[in-house]
Amino acid sequence: MLQQLIEQCQLGNGFAQRRLYDQYANRLFRVGLRYVRHEADAEEVLMNAFLKIFRSLSGFVYRDDKGLEAWMKRVVTNEALQFLRARQSLPLFAGAEADEPPATPTDLPDAGLDAEQIYDLIRQLPPGYRTVFNLYAIDGYSHREIAEQLCISENTSKSQLSKARALLQSWLTTNGYEHESRRTS
Repeated sequence: MLQQLIEQCQLGNGFAQRRLYDQYANRLFRVGLRYVRHEADAEEVLMNAFLKIFRSLSGFVYRDDKGLEAWMKRVVTNEALQFLRARQSLPLFAGAEADEPPATPTDLPDAGLDAEQIYDLIRQLPPGYRTVFNLYAIDGYSHREIAEQLCISENTSKSQLSKARALLQSWLTTNGYEHESRRTS
C-alpha cells in the first residue's frame, strides 16, 4: 500500500505526506545524525530533506519500498553534506585538526559492543573522517563517488577512510576490544 501512499503524496495530499513522514522520519533522522553530531542539526537536515522529497516526488517513479527508502536516504545524505558545507564544518584535508583526533571516548562499556554503541563511536569521529566513513562503509559509495560529492581527490577519500578506521580501532583496542584475528588464546 506504500505505492498508493506515494501516489497520494504526488497529488499533494497533506494527510498522505504526514503518513509518509511518520513512517520514515525516525530512520531518516538517524541517517542525518550519522553526519551531523547534534540532534537539532539532524532535525534541520531531516526537515529540509523532507521538503525536497515532497517537491521531488512528482518525478519519482515508484518501483518498490526499498527503492523509495534508498532514494529518501540519498536525499537526506545529500542534505546533511550540504548542511556541513554551509557551516564549513567538513575539514577533509590533512591538517592540524585532522591529525589531532579527539581523546578516546570515555563512555565505552566494559562488555561487548552492540550496534548502538558502534553507532555512537562513529558519531564521535572528526567530521571529515565520519563523513567519508559513513559514505563508504555504511552508504556504499565508491571513493570516486565520494571524491565527486565532496570535491576532493580519491586519495583524500581513501586517506580519510583509513584514518577513520584506524581511530575507531585505536579506541576499541584502548578499551580492551580487539579484532578476532588479533586475539591470542
